[in-house]
Amino acid sequence: MASNNNSGSNRSEVPQAREALNRFKMEIANEIGVPLKQGYNGDLTSKQNGSVGGEMVKRMIRRQEEQMSGQSGQQ
Repeated sequence: MASNNNSGSNRSEVPQAREALNRFKMEIANEIGVPLKQGYNGDLTSKQNGSVGGEMVKRMIRRQEEQMSGQSGQQ
């Protein structure tokens, strides 16, 4: 069955957030020691790439939970 929706893995729900997400990704990679660079990163392992994405999700969830609970998110 063919699907008409554009559900590519690089599609942003909010396209205006793309640059902020890219900066966030680079920040996380730098903090956890993954040598992520602009452009091609096919030389990185799945584990390295997954650790960046996993940490991004963990932090986004934490921030949202803090917002929902009324905390300022200051550490």
